[in-house]
Amino acid sequence: MNLPHAPTAPAQPVPRTGAALAALAAAQFTVMVATSNVNVALPRIAAGIGLSDGATTWVVNAYGLAFGALLLAGGRAADLLGRRRVLLLGLGLFAVASLVAGLAASAGVLIAARAVQGLGAAAIAPAALALALALIPPGPGRSRILGVWGAVSGAGAAGGVLLGGALTQAWGWPWIFHSVAFGTALVLVTVVVSVPRSAERATGRFDLLGTAAVTVALTCLVWGLTTARGTGWTDVRVLAALGGSFLLLAAFALIEIRRPDALLPPRLFATGRVAAGNLLMALLGSVWIALLFFLPLYQQQVLGQGPLLTGLGQLPLAAANIIGSSLAPRISRRLGATATLTAALLTEALGLLWLSRISAHGSYATDVLGPSILVGLGLGIAFVQLTALAVEGAPARDAGLAGGLVNTTRQVGGAIGLAALATLSGSVTAHAATHQPRLEALTSGYRTAFTLSASVVAGTALLALFLARRAGLAGPSEAAATALPSPDGAELARLSRTA
Repeated sequence: MNLPHAPTAPAQPVPRTGAALAALAAAQFTVMVATSNVNVALPRIAAGIGLSDGATTWVVNAYGLAFGALLLAGGRAADLLGRRRVLLLGLGLFAVASLVAGLAASAGVLIAARAVQGLGAAAIAPAALALALALIPPGPGRSRILGVWGAVSGAGAAGGVLLGGALTQAWGWPWIFHSVAFGTALVLVTVVVSVPRSAERATGRFDLLGTAAVTVALTCLVWGLTTARGTGWTDVRVLAALGGSFLLLAAFALIEIRRPDALLPPRLFATGRVAAGNLLMALLGSVWIALLFFLPLYQQQVLGQGPLLTGLGQLPLAAANIIGSSLAPRISRRLGATATLTAALLTEALGLLWLSRISAHGSYATDVLGPSILVGLGLGIAFVQLTALAVEGAPARDAGLAGGLVNTTRQVGGAIGLAALATLSGSVTAHAATHQPRLEALTSGYRTAFTLSASVVAGTALLALFLARRAGLAGPSEAAATALPSPDGAELARLSRTA
């Protein structure tokens, strides 16, 4: 797959470039840790500050929603204001919000702090990815960067569960936020020292109207899905939120078509590959975040594991994810991008289907270990392939926006998927509890969530094959493709016809 020609920073000695890439990867790692480190601590957080069942979900969703809804704005701000500047501002905000979350004594303060954390993450993620790509000239090196990015993201998400479990059991849940605040401060200092300044900026104005429309629309959507879990789908507030979301998204589409400085300019989708990559990433994200939510709950509430043991249980998933991300560029060069992506998605679907057979009287070794390895391998490879596809062909001036968009679709897809799957799982558990013991009822809900997740990923694999034929995604090996400039629309059409 072809990678975009991102702007190249001023020439630096190799050690300096290596240090800069390490600092940027650490920023991405920190963002992903905060995505999952609360999952294992949710039962103790709920007991500590009196969270209801619905509010517990919002401790996760407040971060994911703010992160996802504002990533487009963060990516565009990075392009207009300077990526290094926006990255530093995001790291500072992220550190302060993490500290406040650790000091929170009420549900409202904690959820608000998590939302502000998401705002900081929305500035960090696209700016860090754009800066990393700008440090490496077009070619095979770009594929390796995306492999590292996938490994770091997967390790951060799975490692966050381990860190959350260890800190919760040792010192209490507030330390999962204090540790993030401290780590973010260290990353900020490292970025200041090692990441070079760049004068590269896009021209234009910030699309405030489009940003407001899409942010409120996504907020209404996830709020409606989450609230439906407790009130039912026919509740007036739920219907109003979902209807309002639909109208605002339609308004956003009209706004973007007419504005010269649109938040999502049409040129970003000229090749068709950016749209395909983001659609598939949204579907993958809808399952990914839910997995990291349900799996620790099953280990704690059904298998009876403590926070530390639950966190340690995520290590095989993290290791498999890192291995898959690292091998993805090599596999893609040998098998082709489409075959690699399809195989990765089917591997993940198989692992999720295996998880759908969990037992109320099972064990970690028989019910969790094997499927975790399959899911981790498939997820790691698919993440790298879809990230490459989603940033492929984007104009250099939109590198931050392209990075923001692919993170947006993953996070918003995750927030929507978690809300929908949590609602479904809760409904199944409530119904089963009328005639089954508690552990059996909980397991029934989790099995349903994993079964539907497997179906979604399998469907994503089929959709990837369809889009490959429609958009001309299949083609020469990645090694050959990355050595050439991104083809224009006419050339893509010609390649598609001759394939």
